[in-house]
Amino acid sequence: MNNIEKSLISSIINVCNNLYGEIDESIVMIEIPKDTKNGDYSTNIAMRLTKQLRKNPRIIAEEIVNGLKESLESAENIEIAGPGFINFFMKSEVLSSVITNILKQDVNYGKSDFGKGVKYNIEYVSANPTGDLHPGHARGAAMGDSISRLMSMAGYDVTREYYVNDAGNQIDNLAKSIYVRYHALFDIEMDMPEDGYFGKDIIKIATDLKNENNDKYLNKPFEECFEELKELGIAAELEKLKQDLKAYNVEFDVWTSERSLYEQQMVEKALTKLKELDMTYELDGAVWLKTTKFNDDKDRVLVKSDGSYTYLTPDISYHLNKLDRGFDNLVDLFGADHHGYIARLKAAIQALGYQPDKLDVDIIQMVRMVKDGEEFKMSKRTGKAIALRDLIDEAGSDAVRYFFASRAGDTQMDFDIDMAKKQTSENPVYYAQYAHARMCSILSTASEYELADNYDLITNDKEIQLLKHLNEFTNVVNDCAKNRAPHKMCNYIKDLAGLFHSFYGECHVINKDNKELTSQRLALVKASEITMRNGLNSIGVSAPEKM
Repeated sequence: MNNIEKSLISSIINVCNNLYGEIDESIVMIEIPKDTKNGDYSTNIAMRLTKQLRKNPRIIAEEIVNGLKESLESAENIEIAGPGFINFFMKSEVLSSVITNILKQDVNYGKSDFGKGVKYNIEYVSANPTGDLHPGHARGAAMGDSISRLMSMAGYDVTREYYVNDAGNQIDNLAKSIYVRYHALFDIEMDMPEDGYFGKDIIKIATDLKNENNDKYLNKPFEECFEELKELGIAAELEKLKQDLKAYNVEFDVWTSERSLYEQQMVEKALTKLKELDMTYELDGAVWLKTTKFNDDKDRVLVKSDGSYTYLTPDISYHLNKLDRGFDNLVDLFGADHHGYIARLKAAIQALGYQPDKLDVDIIQMVRMVKDGEEFKMSKRTGKAIALRDLIDEAGSDAVRYFFASRAGDTQMDFDIDMAKKQTSENPVYYAQYAHARMCSILSTASEYELADNYDLITNDKEIQLLKHLNEFTNVVNDCAKNRAPHKMCNYIKDLAGLFHSFYGECHVINKDNKELTSQRLALVKASEITMRNGLNSIGVSAPEKM
């Protein structure tokens, strides 16, 4: 909450407490009217107190306004509208004080202690190291990284984590696929495994293997070189994933290996704990988890009758490991195909003795790729899939990230590659970045002017609208962080660009005949530039100074 809103809310609470006894402070809300004729800020507190006080809301509004006029010095005027809205017309120096605040904080503008240092582990992407990242992964990466950035800005203690699925059949098939491709380079044809990987990356790994080792593996049966090929394949695929994510401006604090869970006996530890808590039973030679005790539709198998683990078992141990590391809350970003997995994972958390709200799962819906007005589909294992790297090469990391962040993750979306490449105001990321570049250009052109430290001439309606929007930035960051909703930041950025262009179109910034007004407007431009830059950075998009 910004200082102006804090002051208004505090004054309203004090007046209401004096008039009516202590009220519920949470019902006092401040909004910015869409029409400036209704003031700079507005509250509906009179209507919200009607039931409690059993009075006409306009009478309540009149009583509150009379009290505010005696105590609130920041308002030029206070009016009552409609059924009892209270509208505040702020003094110009109060509104323009936001410029001083932004210039002082600069790169820190938008940061707060809203999150109170609560420790969050946010896990996202976590794609198998068996091929390229596809558009679904790209959307999850953009969402997860943007959420992490926004939550960090809002004062949460965030750890970004990637869970490497480097165990199981998919890794065995990776090694087999490399083995087959390696032999094909010596003109020895072999059948690919049923769920093998046909991508170009597998051919490259096999080619590098041949170049570095010649025919070392040619006469060895697969069983003898399985472990080497598995390690080689995982390392090569993981390095490629990391490089692609880095090009996408996405990095992680922690990379956790599934294999490490087995090597450090964490899976056995989780099973033992569940048994000790009487949360398992044996039936038909298998070990079951009592997930129906926690609203799952049926109990789940942890250990099959042949002694092997189900997918759920290492996942439970992994989440127990995260909780043991001291995180207050866990957030997983899952693809839409994992929707049915949420209930059993939450049930497992409860079975371990934790509250279900310790774990939140955000579903990232599917992406439909569109080019030339038509959908085109992809298949990861045919080698014909469009990869994250292809998207970056064609549209640029900024456009891809902005487009994915601009829609709520739980909604399906079309990704229009042609629109993402456009360098016109139709493209929202171009529109925003162009606004930032224009701000930088103005400041560079007028570098001989000093920025003002008082703003009594900032009175134009376009200036005031821009000021109030700048003042909302920290509120928006906190709201995005609280709700894990980066798309709200994209909406804010779009509006900021529009308000700035509107201001620039009406208000001549550089006026050689009025240096004081020029200096004040340049300070407003600089405050806008800082806010736009910080906003774009909060979703992992660059803020170019020239375009």
